[in-house]
Amino acid sequence: MVRGRFAPSPTGELHAGSLVSALASWLDARSLKGEWWVRMEDVDGPRCIDGAAAKILQQLSLCGLHSDGEVLYQSHRSNIYQQVLNQLIDKGLAYPCACTRKEIEELQVSLGLSLERHTSAVYPGTCRSGLNGKPARAWRFNVTQWSHIRGSPEVHWTDRRLGPQVQNVQEEVGDFVLKRADGLWAYQLAVVVDDAAQGITHVVRGEDLTDNTARQYLLQEALGFEHPQYMHMPLVLCDNGEKLSKQNGAKALDLSSSKAFCLAMQSAASTLGLSTLKLNACDSADLDEALSTWTQEWAQRHVRATP
Repeated sequence: MVRGRFAPSPTGELHAGSLVSALASWLDARSLKGEWWVRMEDVDGPRCIDGAAAKILQQLSLCGLHSDGEVLYQSHRSNIYQQVLNQLIDKGLAYPCACTRKEIEELQVSLGLSLERHTSAVYPGTCRSGLNGKPARAWRFNVTQWSHIRGSPEVHWTDRRLGPQVQNVQEEVGDFVLKRADGLWAYQLAVVVDDAAQGITHVVRGEDLTDNTARQYLLQEALGFEHPQYMHMPLVLCDNGEKLSKQNGAKALDLSSSKAFCLAMQSAASTLGLSTLKLNACDSADLDEALSTWTQEWAQRHVRATP
């Protein structure tokens, strides 16, 4: 059974970029005769807004996008994530870390390495052999140990849109965080555990998340999970070239009327390179017909290219 998913963070309502991601993942699942599930990635509680999750589900419903399964909330799954972390600890694949972000960056500078904009410092493995009396702050995945077990630090995968990909996680990322210093669960662990729990076989998401895939592959291997097929789509950008997001002021979708949500769907489809259809009546039957047409177009463009 093919199963795709849309996993928004309820830090605000859907905007134009998130609707594009939702529509792309929905069309992909439908074109493969599969299911489409919604997951609320609300593991970062302090950033989430009360009522945002319910509003997002309402917005998706107005656009004709309905989850085929029960909506999963990451905030309810802390015990599951802890059990998985314990498994990795027992296997010697996770260890406590006492380093602050500033200490890691200062060490990188002392080694003559510079940070590119929007990237994090490669973790040098300072606490891999022990905390040296310092209190533990976070928990990290032991990339070095797992790379030794699997025989290589390089991860190879094929993106359904971008083609063959490779990343040396040990050199480009280092031992990455599984549980943060503030006690919250890191995205990498939560998404891997939840994709496996929900039986997700196909992941369609923004191109900015491509870099995460290799880390998720390593965790999937270490935990004995299957790898979903990945497809990373072009981002919706602001005028300044940055990704359209809530952080840079993206406006919530105007879905106040049938005309408004039809225009929003037309814009999302156009961004994905699909036909711009005239949704004359802007009712549910009209929208269903448009979704059917876009599903056929998606299948012609993307499904045949699936490895």
